[in-house]
Amino acid sequence: MRITKRVRSLAAVAAVSALALAACSDGGGPADDEGADTNGAEETSAEGVEVTFLPKNLGNPYFDASSEGGENALEEIGGVFAEVGPSEATPDAQVSYINTLTQQGVDAIAVSANDPNAICDALNEARDAEVKVVTFDSDTDSECRDLFINQAEANGIGETLADIIAEQIDGEGDVAVLSASANATNQNTWIEKMEEYVEGEYPDMNIVEIAYGDDDDQTSFDKTAALLQSHGELKGIVAPTTVGLAAAARYLSTSEYKGDVALTGLGTPNQMREYIEDETVVEFALWNPEDLGYLTAYAAAALASGEINGDEGDTFDAGDLGSYTVEEDGVVYLGDPFVYNESNIDDFDF
Repeated sequence: MRITKRVRSLAAVAAVSALALAACSDGGGPADDEGADTNGAEETSAEGVEVTFLPKNLGNPYFDASSEGGENALEEIGGVFAEVGPSEATPDAQVSYINTLTQQGVDAIAVSANDPNAICDALNEARDAEVKVVTFDSDTDSECRDLFINQAEANGIGETLADIIAEQIDGEGDVAVLSASANATNQNTWIEKMEEYVEGEYPDMNIVEIAYGDDDDQTSFDKTAALLQSHGELKGIVAPTTVGLAAAARYLSTSEYKGDVALTGLGTPNQMREYIEDETVVEFALWNPEDLGYLTAYAAAALASGEINGDEGDTFDAGDLGSYTVEEDGVVYLGDPFVYNESNIDDFDF
């Protein structure tokens, strides 16, 4: 039982983090399992450094949590936190905010990109004006930013989601994917890795369609209905987006498909608690978005204060999360995905 071993392993590693709302790639996370070793990294001091968070959209519980983490981090180190963003997750809407922040001369922008390329010109104009750019959650082209704070290594996310759904459908049958937008960099990468893994590990499991709910609750709800109606033999749905997973669970919970179609994806405990309790969903995965925002803020502050340049091998302190190292292409990895289920979901509140 592959996923059972994974859950036990992650639970053991993340026990302390879980109780502190912490979870999360294989790359360059904390220096040890305790996440408190800061050897080799200077303590970040960012008195007065202004970091503005620009999520994909406002009113999204996932980004509410990441912004809370960012605000907490900047409060710890004397920085100044702000958040701006569009109501809908579109790249055009983000561009106008980037331009305004550049004109205001903020020290750093932390952005979750709605498109890998469409906001690049605006970001590079910001960098030309000496504004540091850190992407988190969803990256741009590496030439458009200084650092990318990656919530987890892509292979780990894709494999974890594939393992969860495979265990529930005995590794065979038709599976659909309910993603965010068609241009979402992170979603597309995770899905690609999942497809590669499924092809090698689960040859009897078929990914029959990738649908897009645009990170909108009603659109995702409607797309779930359409997937179930279009694929009469569907055994499972994977939604690697918090909005999509909650919307799909809401549809399944009162439908004739409950108990017959498995559902998993990336979600937050507070969104998914009722669906775990009523057995619409058995397990789902995520990192802790609050920790993602916390790490992003520390990285942005380290850049803006000149403690690091964003070069491969740079190390910096991230407060309670410990010491982190900048990897190739300016990527910093938060940690491993964590699997939530009935046994541990009540340990979390976000």
